[in-house]
Amino acid sequence: MNALVGTGKLVRLILRRDRFILPVWLLLLVVVPISYVSATEAAYPTAAGRLQYATTSGTNPTFLALYGPLYDPSIGGLVAQRAGFVPIVLGLISLLMVIRHTRTEEEAGRRELLGATVLGRQAGLAAALIVAFGANILLALLLGLGMMSQNLPAAGSFAFALSFAMSGCVFAVVGGLAAQLTEGAGAARGIALGALGVAFVLRVAGDIGGEGSGAAWLSWLSPIGWSHAIRAYDDERWWVIALAAGLAVVLTVAAAALSARRDLGAGLLPPSLGPAEASPALRSPFALAWRLHRGLLLGWSIGLAALGLVFGSIAYGVRDILTDNPQLEEMFARLGGSAGLVDATLAGTMGFVGVAAAGYAVQATLRLRSEETAMRAEPVLGTAVSRYRWAASHIVFALLGPTVALAVAGLMAGLAHGLNAGDVGGQLPRVFAGAMVQLPAVWILAGIAIALFGLVPRIAAASWGALALFFLLGQVGALLDLPQGVLDLSPFSHLPQVPGGDVSAAPMLWLTAIAVVLVAAGVAGFRRRDVPVS
Repeated sequence: MNALVGTGKLVRLILRRDRFILPVWLLLLVVVPISYVSATEAAYPTAAGRLQYATTSGTNPTFLALYGPLYDPSIGGLVAQRAGFVPIVLGLISLLMVIRHTRTEEEAGRRELLGATVLGRQAGLAAALIVAFGANILLALLLGLGMMSQNLPAAGSFAFALSFAMSGCVFAVVGGLAAQLTEGAGAARGIALGALGVAFVLRVAGDIGGEGSGAAWLSWLSPIGWSHAIRAYDDERWWVIALAAGLAVVLTVAAAALSARRDLGAGLLPPSLGPAEASPALRSPFALAWRLHRGLLLGWSIGLAALGLVFGSIAYGVRDILTDNPQLEEMFARLGGSAGLVDATLAGTMGFVGVAAAGYAVQATLRLRSEETAMRAEPVLGTAVSRYRWAASHIVFALLGPTVALAVAGLMAGLAHGLNAGDVGGQLPRVFAGAMVQLPAVWILAGIAIALFGLVPRIAAASWGALALFFLLGQVGALLDLPQGVLDLSPFSHLPQVPGGDVSAAPMLWLTAIAVVLVAAGVAGFRRRDVPVS
């Protein structure tokens, strides 16, 4: 049998399963960079202002780590640098999507069921990569045309768009390769995310050192570094695309070869044997939930701590970049309060941290759905454990986990900012409060995910779409002068801007109450609906 038989049918199946979430992410990753054009034009209307920004940001290690180098002080060049985080996000989405449609399908037993039909051995991997490649190429086409519609040069616009697609395609194959190595989807995600993290660190190390330093070569070891090295809107290096294409081809061949050598459901790396009997610490639903969620809690806490450290370090230096720039000062004030530019910057960045924590809340909540569809909930519920206790054991971590991660992020941001300002004792509590006021909105996202899981479990993943919408409204809506009624659709728009703004407990209490109602509705729905059985 041809190893690729049935690939087309699997492609259609993947597109049907992702018919909601995939368009949302595509729209988000196209609209956000395009929106930066008008925002940048408003913030830096003069060449002198753009040159000042280029001079200051080019010598700031934190800006280089967060956004990457700036090669040309034009509108397009500033937008390309400002969107320097998008290749990381796109790489993350791509690798997770491929793992979801390969290793997760095998782990859940659905791939074995499909294998009983006329389906080639390589069809699953090929279909997942085809969809991932197609989505990235479509994104590049839409983004390139969108940037051209903003009166930016065609060459720079498509170089900019292809720099995103490069990262997405490479890390899609990294996800496919990782899926061949382990029996569990979680371990595959860990390997792929580790590769993404190493690529980011290499890019940062090379960019901070600068082109003339001995460390500059490190960024050439990173596919994320290649996304910057294409130099969109400057002297474009089209040959860099060949590096990404070559690596993607090599990794694809390697993934296909590994897939051909292993049994269905198995991985090339043998799993470690666990104890024959569970310890007493695992003999309760809450203990089991802790075992399942602890890695997620640790990973998100470390990630948000690093994000808080970066944002806390960058806030005090923003004053140097925005000196004598009233347009940009007004923009930052609209994003994060009005009690001073540094406070506005901190409030705005803490809002970004809050959105990230909401992503953690959604992921932790959807563990309920993954346990159910993988048939691991059935044997637990077949014992004396009630549906309420089982659901509550996961919901506790979905609500408290982001609380811990936000607290860690707030502490790191407050410590970094306090050290820069020379007032740790005064600044740390203010910045910490700015992180913690995000909690009610984070709980709203968790509540939406829980409600969908309990009432309409088939579309529980749509909670990611809600998160994307709220992110788009919160981070871009104010810059686009959207009506306040539209902005108010996001729970984050109702939070006080801390530090620097007026604090009112009423909106936080209302948001918390809504979250409680959503959680209660989800739990009630779960207790009344059917649970899949094997």
